[in-house]
Amino acid sequence: MRRTALLVSATLLTGLLPFAVAGPASGADDPAPVPVDNFEGEIPFANPPAEGIFTWGSDTDDPPTLELAARDDAPQGEKVLSGTYDISGYGGFTHDFAFDKPAHDWSASKGIRFWWDGRNNGKKVNFELKDGGANGEASELWTTSFTDDWTGWKQLEIPFTDFTYRTDYQPVGGIDQILGLTEMWGYALTLPVGGADQFAMDGVELYGKADQALRANVVTDAAVYPVKEGRSAAVKITVATTGSAPIDEPVTVAYETAGGTGESGKDYTPVQGELTFPAGTASGTSRTVTVATLRDKAGENAETVPLKLTVTGAKAPAENPQVVIDAHGLPYLDAKLPVKKRVADLLSRMSLAEKAGQMTQAERGALTTPGDIASYDLGSLLSGGGSTPTPNTPEAWAKMIDGFQLRAQATRFQIPLIYGVDAVHGHNNLVGATIMPHNIGIGASRDPQLAYETGKVTAAEVRATGIPWDFAPCLCVTRDERWGRTYESFGEDPALVESMETVIQGLQGAPSGKDLKRNDKVLATAKHFVADGGTEYGSSTTGTYTIDQGITKVTRQELEAVHLAPYQDAVDRGVGTVMPSYSSLDILGDSEGPVKMHADAAMINGVLKDRMGFDGFVISDWQAIDQIPGDYASDVRTSVNAGLDMIMVPYAYKDFHKTLSDEVTAGRISGKRIDDAVSRILTQKFKLGLFEKPYADTSGASAIGSAKHRAVAREAAAESQVLLKNAGGVLPLKKSQKVYVAGSNADDIGNQAGGWTITWQGSSGKITDGTTILEGMRKAGSAVTYSKDASAPTDGHDVGVVVVGETPYAEGIGDVGNGNDLAFSAADRAAVDKVCGAMKCAVLIVSGRPQLVGDQLGDIDALVASWLPGTEGDGVADVLYGKRAFTGQLPLTWPKSEAQLPINVGDASYDPQFPYGWGLTTLTSVPGGGTSALKALAVAAAVAEKAGSETAGRAIVTKARLLVQQKMGQTITAASAKPFADADHLLLTGRYGQAVAKLTAAYRAV
Repeated sequence: MRRTALLVSATLLTGLLPFAVAGPASGADDPAPVPVDNFEGEIPFANPPAEGIFTWGSDTDDPPTLELAARDDAPQGEKVLSGTYDISGYGGFTHDFAFDKPAHDWSASKGIRFWWDGRNNGKKVNFELKDGGANGEASELWTTSFTDDWTGWKQLEIPFTDFTYRTDYQPVGGIDQILGLTEMWGYALTLPVGGADQFAMDGVELYGKADQALRANVVTDAAVYPVKEGRSAAVKITVATTGSAPIDEPVTVAYETAGGTGESGKDYTPVQGELTFPAGTASGTSRTVTVATLRDKAGENAETVPLKLTVTGAKAPAENPQVVIDAHGLPYLDAKLPVKKRVADLLSRMSLAEKAGQMTQAERGALTTPGDIASYDLGSLLSGGGSTPTPNTPEAWAKMIDGFQLRAQATRFQIPLIYGVDAVHGHNNLVGATIMPHNIGIGASRDPQLAYETGKVTAAEVRATGIPWDFAPCLCVTRDERWGRTYESFGEDPALVESMETVIQGLQGAPSGKDLKRNDKVLATAKHFVADGGTEYGSSTTGTYTIDQGITKVTRQELEAVHLAPYQDAVDRGVGTVMPSYSSLDILGDSEGPVKMHADAAMINGVLKDRMGFDGFVISDWQAIDQIPGDYASDVRTSVNAGLDMIMVPYAYKDFHKTLSDEVTAGRISGKRIDDAVSRILTQKFKLGLFEKPYADTSGASAIGSAKHRAVAREAAAESQVLLKNAGGVLPLKKSQKVYVAGSNADDIGNQAGGWTITWQGSSGKITDGTTILEGMRKAGSAVTYSKDASAPTDGHDVGVVVVGETPYAEGIGDVGNGNDLAFSAADRAAVDKVCGAMKCAVLIVSGRPQLVGDQLGDIDALVASWLPGTEGDGVADVLYGKRAFTGQLPLTWPKSEAQLPINVGDASYDPQFPYGWGLTTLTSVPGGGTSALKALAVAAAVAEKAGSETAGRAIVTKARLLVQQKMGQTITAASAKPFADADHLLLTGRYGQAVAKLTAAYRAV
């Protein structure tokens, strides 16, 4: 699904505390303002660690342009800081103070202010402070926002108390999560997205005098205190100060139980009183207020008992805490009852607003306030790619999600959230997790058991951080490698994709769903329904994408045979959720034209739910209903009526909740449709055991990134390697050889992991724990020289290994034609030329799809498709040095040129560089005997097919394939490639005799 890379656009900050005052409002006895920036030329444009202003953005187009411009209307002096911007992802600018000088002390001031030239565009601008830490790029970030809803210059004042700790992104993790103000490293502004505009600001300065009411805060240890009926809740009330200094003056906290749905004297014993923290009290000192609840015999909904706090001498908590008396004695809470009865009972009690909430999924970083979880009865939250807690550790994930689940306990029926993430190749958002090869590499392994094992490890690591739902696997059948999501597919053949769906059992366990309550299983998602891998090049209308989210044009027969086939298998395996595609489906001959999949009732209701019998729930993709033609109400109405059960509306959860309720009230969506959707959602929540155990079970957290888990990833990396060429037996390498290693991807964990690693798009460099290919080779071989650009002398080496390929990308950002192509970079090409010109060489291509080798192929002795092997470079080294045999096979046809695309197994015209299913081996003796041997293998294959022996059938066809490959060598022709590729498809569909017959035809065609 599409994700913002770091979720730092200004829209994310909607609803944060507004600026307190517009225009000067300082008292007469306030000290003179302290200048920060006058923009008269004293602050240079620079990059850290030099002091100065610098820009940044999500891609090359997003950083704004800046200048110190002379303006007659400058509020202070003669110049202002001005600029232009047109941001699609995120972008802004920063002023970092000099790294080699002391940090600034702002603790004596009340706040910060500056002049802003209003454009009256109604957009949010984020203003951020950098507090503590080693320097401006290693500090804590504190943020607020303002809305540009005026014209002309206005001075904006922000008390330091209006800044909140950023929970969506911190550069180095949490330091102390206190705005200390004594070590300030600068500020930053995030500019609005979604349209070209310009800005100007001037006169940044500190104003006012700090006082205790602004430095001291009263906080509670939680916002919600669930308690079983008849028991007591202990509310801890703490006084804390900026900089952790003792308080100068007394702080009093008056408290009383008031309001809520609980009845005083019947449901709880009322309390009232006052706490005093005397002057000199240490920061962090706590007092406790106890609220006792009363027992009765009736079954009841959860009831709330707010504890009103009135604070003098300090800043009060952002919200009053509330005690929640747990729901009890109701049938849906009885774990002994069948799930169907529990669902029916709970559904019968729910209001329309509560049902609408269950159908709403929000991005966790976009919550205006955590209290919205209860206010809108939200059914689900997610973390988009890169939306992680601070610090990004298993403990922090579990704590964050438990905090959200705690909020759901403040609702009438205490329906737990179902939290989802894109763990598409391991728990890839988590630093230190085990990162598997992407699906394209798993498809290359041709090993269903391995797919199962990778799913099993992923599920265990995801669930151990408190997450019960994974937006995986992608069952796309990729038909054009120009697609930026190619690597998310197991391959171009639906039979191959189906064979890898064992991953669903690895994730979920038994098809019945009985294992979902376990602490090492998660709900899986089959995506993207349907035909996302068939989009036509040039058909996308999303930004600069060329193919992703475009139109798939197929006959109904092609749709059934290629794209729908994997979904029936997923339904039979009990997959819990299905996610539709952004793309449109155009079934040729039906005269309807392209239909957005999120609006396609015939496919979702008709095919998926009715014909296939899918009984889980359908979850939309990220903001995908916004792409349906029509206004927002129409988008909601159309998608829900088409069969969507939960809608991913990361930022628009309030609008969606209201619009959905309004559409039902108006009769444009039936109550029956709503009840069906909510029933499906609740069913999966009950199966997951969330009502009994809503909080994280972290007992498995010690296994995250463990040696045992990494051993599975290492095996997967080894099995995914496809040996395309091996002239002269260059591979495997010998430990005694002196090996010269070069290339951009030899020593880069980020590049070999690819997109969807820590962030949405992934990134190069040391982004997580693991072993690079170079590190694996150094452990496996005795003499390895490394020179990334091949500039080091090549003399005295026996063999060269050049590791080249792609840098990370995800989704349409990676589409060919959208700033990407299938050719080696100039640096990689030069490295191959130099090394392969000096010695025998092996070239490894680390990429999410085939790369065009072109005229360099003749100079390369050994060629390996390494795909995106994940964090375990040892697995690649294992096959390079012969610890394991090369056994991988191409999951995609490898083209000779881009002009051939799309090219796939089964095409009438088929003349690739390497055919689908191709994969040489090492450490295995290749059968001899020619046509006589093939005849014998054909007889044996027929026997195995008749007996239904998959193990024997695969072994027989593999022998035939190796024999034929040896004869084909590097003289692959159209006449031999087509039957060769067809044979692998036949093998995957259990037609072993026909597979050997096709291989025999390929042999004779050489």
